[in-house]
Amino acid sequence: MSERPKGELVIQTIAMPRDTNANGDIFGGWVTSQMDLGSGILAAKTAQARVVTAAMEGMSFLEPVRVGDTVSCYARVEKIGRTSMTIPVEVWVTRHMTGEERLVTHGVFTLVAVDESGKPIPVKRGSA
Repeated sequence: MSERPKGELVIQTIAMPRDTNANGDIFGGWVTSQMDLGSGILAAKTAQARVVTAAMEGMSFLEPVRVGDTVSCYARVEKIGRTSMTIPVEVWVTRHMTGEERLVTHGVFTLVAVDESGKPIPVKRGSA
């Protein structure tokens, strides 16, 4: 993994107490949902269309996210197919109080461009 985030900042938020498990760590599902939102933002901008998540793969949780951490999702378009896009996402946190930046998880999302009825459509190219 890189020493610095790869991709563009697509979403940034603060981990709050309502998003914790019984041990006080942020739920992995909450982190995954932030990654899904961030990849969707980049995919919609790239395709200039409605997009849906088709797959998530390669999720690796490296460190916990803690209450008060600033959570930043970085994404990049790795591949554009006819109707789909492969988007790796990295999640970095800035630790509350110390300011230390840490890579906490990464994964790869596949999103598909769809029309109003949900049927796949070709991704517009060269428009992002």
